[in-house]
Amino acid sequence: MRIAQVAPLYESVPPKFYGGTERVISYLTEELVRLGHEVTLFASCDSRTSARLQSGLPVALRLNHCVDPIAPHLVMFEKLFSMIEDYDLVHFHTDYWHYPIARRYAFNHVTTLHGRLDIPELPALYQEFSEVPLVSISDAQRRPLPWANWQATVYHGLPLDLYAFEPRRGDYLAFLGRLSPEKRIDRAVEIARRFGMKLRVAAKIDTHDDAYLRTVRDLLKDPCLEFIGEVAGREKEDLLAHAYALLFPIDWPEPFGLVMIESLACGTPVVAFRNGSVPEIIDNARTGFIVDTIDQALDALTMIPSLERHDCRQDFESRFSASRMTKDYLRVYERLLGANSVGSWAGQAHLPHRRTTRSTRVRSRPIAVAVKEARPASS
Repeated sequence: MRIAQVAPLYESVPPKFYGGTERVISYLTEELVRLGHEVTLFASCDSRTSARLQSGLPVALRLNHCVDPIAPHLVMFEKLFSMIEDYDLVHFHTDYWHYPIARRYAFNHVTTLHGRLDIPELPALYQEFSEVPLVSISDAQRRPLPWANWQATVYHGLPLDLYAFEPRRGDYLAFLGRLSPEKRIDRAVEIARRFGMKLRVAAKIDTHDDAYLRTVRDLLKDPCLEFIGEVAGREKEDLLAHAYALLFPIDWPEPFGLVMIESLACGTPVVAFRNGSVPEIIDNARTGFIVDTIDQALDALTMIPSLERHDCRQDFESRFSASRMTKDYLRVYERLLGANSVGSWAGQAHLPHRRTTRSTRVRSRPIAVAVKEARPASS
């Protein structure tokens, strides 16, 4: 199958440091290539891929100090649509920017939404573009727009060999993410201080979070905290694998939370606040604990020794591998393309052909993916 994967240009694919969306796109692209598909990746030129790379942007925007991020994205879309007949299907990861253009072309496409959807302006947008086939990355992500044209929920996945399993429990708590209001580093510091255990913090600091950073600057000087900055690769693996537990004290409707499955891959359980996708990712009292308060988090930490780190790794391998994610996306592609094109690749029953165009504005019937059979849908 000839597939175009269209990535946002803010980070390279995969990213040099922080960038969950771009990493997931990379894992999906590489697995599709491994399976024998002809894949073109639209991304910044500093990306690394075994697929064909297309982009007019030399360096990802975050490293390029870009003033107007819209301009290079429009250039990329123009290049894509000038070549649209070269692809059987286009998989967008670029939010909603391409919707008006896509409506005016007759081609097969799907869009995975990677961000939060509880934004006041979005209902009107998705009512207007109601024909666009969408994929969610958790059931929780759909809640603000349950009536949208959802084709499936496909959980993120990682290569099985990306992180090594560590059977021994560590002696510190880990926090990995952005220093932003919704990630709640203040909760993590209070939990670590009251529990009496060191907190190692690996975090990205965005310029638009500078105001929040000023409010928590004194917290970052707490003796219980060790700030190690932005990490990737083996540094990230070392941080997660040797932790007592990962703290995920979020205060927002997290669409997925890639760091949770990274931690599980290492065998490290997660103590997470009940928000967004958390109940879908964490198997409570088996791969971690889901809590509502700091006191509950403290109680959960005392019970970490009762968990088997092997269970964390096993859950990761069965539910959150890149190969499982790719198979689930192939089922979505099959639904949109028709069984005559890709039925044998996806390994599923033949399905009727549907094509989304401006004239018909067909809403393809949603399908269930394998991961939904393993864990019932919550919405």
